[in-house]
Amino acid sequence: MITATSVADLECGFETAAGGPGHDGGVLGAVEYCDRVGGPIVRDGRPFMAMPMGDEDMTRFTEVWRAGTSVVTGQHRGLAYACDGEYLFLCGRTGEDADLATATEEAYLAAFEVVRLLGYPHLARMWNMVHGINDPDGRGGDVYGRFCQGRAMAFERGGVPPGMLPAATCVGSHGGGVAFYLLATRTPRAVHIENPRQTPAYRYPPKYGVKAPSFARATYLAAPDGTGRLFVSGTASIVGSETVHVGDMARQTTTTLENIAVLVGRENLSRYGIDADLSLRDLDGVKVYVKRKADIPVARRICAEVFGPSAAVAYVNVDICRDDLLVEIEAVAPRVRPA
Repeated sequence: MITATSVADLECGFETAAGGPGHDGGVLGAVEYCDRVGGPIVRDGRPFMAMPMGDEDMTRFTEVWRAGTSVVTGQHRGLAYACDGEYLFLCGRTGEDADLATATEEAYLAAFEVVRLLGYPHLARMWNMVHGINDPDGRGGDVYGRFCQGRAMAFERGGVPPGMLPAATCVGSHGGGVAFYLLATRTPRAVHIENPRQTPAYRYPPKYGVKAPSFARATYLAAPDGTGRLFVSGTASIVGSETVHVGDMARQTTTTLENIAVLVGRENLSRYGIDADLSLRDLDGVKVYVKRKADIPVARRICAEVFGPSAAVAYVNVDICRDDLLVEIEAVAPRVRPA
């Protein structure tokens, strides 16, 4: 076990044991970051998916989401899910050979069917891993642009307005089409947060794609006891809507961390009624996605200086959603209480 942090009845841990958690109860879902494709399936009584996010040299880990009570599992249109009465975990994947925009839209809409039918309508956090994310799409754009089109169409058809878009990550992978997983809640506890240093992604200008990316910079998820946790979206070296420090790994990493520091600081959180003053040293469950394997030591050195000594920090060698971006960082903040 690397670490485990919880919000009342919702807990996340990074586990190093091969294959993820054992047969203990209350697991909402497990996602293995490894060098192979697997799932989504219901295995050992919980949703499971393996994603090729590095080569045989990577440090494998499994992200495990646990609930405070027993869970009910199921499958629907190729998706695997579990729920406990308050939280829903769901994972899915598109085919490698499908039209990416259409396949993404259909997969998301299938996920929204589960969310609606089971009664967990409030999206809190999403993760997306896209094989060949910066490859040409054969239509004058790139794969990421096609993914964004499909995702945006699904949100539009699903009736999710920009202000209700959840925190999200979208990075590359080493195979398996588009893999995604999400957390949703039964009761309306989510507050979606933007960063004053960055243009909201859903308002990016057309030069970044026919459809802008569909996510918030962070989501605050309240717990039943009145506290909550802040999910920090995948964040990169972007100021406004522009990439800055092109080609410079150290400066991109530093700018990314500066963006996160502003996002979780008191001045920004107070705009959303959240009474907390967080810093980078408060963050946990950190995933650092690095485009070039040789740059991982640079990211590790800089991150070691700013994150707390007990924080779980995992490094993953995958492409980033823009070809000129070298690093993307996500995290989870500790319990905070809204004002």
